[in-house]
Amino acid sequence: MKLSSIVSAFALATSASALPSLSPRADAGDQQEVAKLTESIRSDILAELDEREETLAKRGEKATCTAKNVVFRREYGSLSKAERLDYVNAVKCLQKLPPRTPASVASGAKSRFDDFVVTHIQQTLDIHYSGIFPPWHRWFVYQYEKALREECGYKGYQPYWDWAKWATGPQDSPIFNGDKYSLGGNGEYIPHDGPVIVPPPGVGGGNISLPAGVGGGFVKTGPFADMTVNLGPVGGVEGTQPGVDGGLGYNPRGLKRDLGPAMNMRYANYSTVLNLLLKPNLEQYRLLSEGVPYTPEIGPHGGIHYTISGDPGGDLFTSPGDPAFWVHHGMMDRMWTFWQSLDRKNRLRAVSDGDYGHITWANEPPSRKALLTDVIDMGYAGDSTTIGEVMDPLSGPFCYFYI
Repeated sequence: MKLSSIVSAFALATSASALPSLSPRADAGDQQEVAKLTESIRSDILAELDEREETLAKRGEKATCTAKNVVFRREYGSLSKAERLDYVNAVKCLQKLPPRTPASVASGAKSRFDDFVVTHIQQTLDIHYSGIFPPWHRWFVYQYEKALREECGYKGYQPYWDWAKWATGPQDSPIFNGDKYSLGGNGEYIPHDGPVIVPPPGVGGGNISLPAGVGGGFVKTGPFADMTVNLGPVGGVEGTQPGVDGGLGYNPRGLKRDLGPAMNMRYANYSTVLNLLLKPNLEQYRLLSEGVPYTPEIGPHGGIHYTISGDPGGDLFTSPGDPAFWVHHGMMDRMWTFWQSLDRKNRLRAVSDGDYGHITWANEPPSRKALLTDVIDMGYAGDSTTIGEVMDPLSGPFCYFYI
């Protein structure tokens, strides 16, 4: 289906009330509904785990994931200061460990942290707006968490960014307030216009002008004030020239951010979160979650990437090079996990619904549907697997859920 048809489908799938609301009163009401719904989901999941354990015990089998050993990933600000500092130190450790990516593949990869950036750069046009997007990124975040724990001694689990909780001032949240427990502050304020997003070569759609944040310059506060970005940029923002070797070469520079409330309030408030959870099928869920590429309806996925913005956060390809990428995609997985949990019987196998269910970007060029047997390739970042192995966060290699 061509992009114009996707836009039409999106218009039919989302009424005016389904778009993110900026009314504080409406958003407050939706906040309460989200809290009730997510608490109900967690309660049902714990009951299901108990029931599964009991059923297996009657067969003489032992459950590997139970209500007693399930891991709960938590919101970044709900972690204690000591827990946040442990996470920060583990990320900094990963940035100091040597890379596994050979220089012949990406000469700009200088650390284990960069291994993940390389993998994302190399696969960006295959893993977005395609059937592999949610499971690929679930496994990507898990492999990152695994590296933090096994290679850097981190004792916790991957935290997430509750977009809606901090929508009116993400730059002031515990994630970005610039104290020593944060993931670094906002970029220094410089007068500037917002980014103009341009489609990658060969992808349909037009440019999108987005509002500016309240930063724009280099990050000067917090643990990542002295961070060096090694890879990218690749492309996607008007006026940005690709880095060495198409972004895979060595291009050392400082970390920039342009956080602010405009994008967060528009694309990822409580109304958005509630509407996501209430979507009846995967096609409509993903049209809201990821939006329609290269139209103004970019959804919370793109909306939060451009809430971070800057360099490398505003580059579709190189965005994992900002430590904030991982808490954002923790929330992306949280939302998908909750949505799956509302109908686990049918949704744990749902991978190929709609135009985003194919193996090409928004089914351009036309391609087959994604299959549960399709491989999730992690390159040098971590182990590879298949889509079918990662569909359920409570089975297979996983035993985690979200608070």
